Amino acid sequence: MGGIGKTALAQRLYNDARVNRCFEMRAWVCVSDVFDVLDITKTILRSITRLPCEGKDLNEFQVMLRDNLFGKKFLVVLDDMWNEKYEKWTDLLKPFVVGARGSKIIVTTRNLAVVKMTRAQPYLLEELSLDDCTSLLAFSCS
Repeated sequence: MGGIGKTALAQRLYNDARVNRCFEMRAWVCVSDVFDVLDITKTILRSITRLPCEGKDLNEFQVMLRDNLFGKKFLVVLDDMWNEKYEKWTDLLKPFVVGARGSKIIVTTRNLAVVKMTRAQPYLLEELSLDDCTSLLAFSCS
């Protein structure tokens, strides 16, 4: 379901100081409808190197990403993912196999087929009850 708080929860984790201390490198990518492995790879590489990534050679960028991730513990968030094509998913993952143990990729999605394809361990969010919503509103007003 849209608007239930998937992205908000991922942002809280991503920006939490305790979480940040656990990872040497972090990257956030808003994926949405178009799952372009080149663009996602370049976005992640820019996030961790702070360098511009010009060009269209996927292999070159994946080698650079792999070299930067080698032996390092990383956190990558792929927000709002809709891709169900396993080949594209495995193409994206190639550089990440060299990361240190404990590295994490968080995927937010509404699509259960994406969860199955990525073999992710899902954390399902549920709607808040009316009582819970009222409690939150009352708490924020005090």
